[in-house]
Amino acid sequence: MNDRYVYEYALLRVVPRIERGECVNAGVLVYCRHRSFVTARTHLDEARLLALDPGADLPGVRAALRAVEGVCAGGNAAGQAAGDDAGRRFRWLIAPRSTIVQPGPVHTGLTADPAAEAERLLDLLVR
Repeated sequence: MNDRYVYEYALLRVVPRIERGECVNAGVLVYCRHRSFVTARTHLDEARLLALDPGADLPGVRAALRAVEGVCAGGNAAGQAAGDDAGRRFRWLIAPRSTIVQPGPVHTGLTADPAAEAERLLDLLVR
C-alpha cells in the first residue's frame, strides 16, 4: 500500500519593485488532491524586504499574506472562495498576478503528510 501522495507547491514571493526584478520568499502554498488539502504557511523577513525597498508597505504585505492564508483555510476567511474546494482555491492562488505578493512556479513531490511538508518547505525555502 502506497502511503505517499502527490502534492504541488508554489512559493509566495514579495516583489516590492517589479521593475527591479528582486523578490523575497515569504511563504509556501501546498496542495494535495488526494487529501483535499491546501494550506499556506508564511514568514515575512521584514528586514530583508526593507533592504530591497526601504519604502515597502509592510502592513499591506502582511495583510496580503494573511488573505492568502484565509483563502486556504476556507470558510468565512476565504471570502468569495469560501464555497470552492481545496483544488480550486489552490489554482486561484497560483494564478499569475502583478501584485506585490506573487506566486512562483508550481512544483510537485510525494509526501505522506502534506502539513508537515508545508513546514519543511517553509523552513527550507523561506526562513
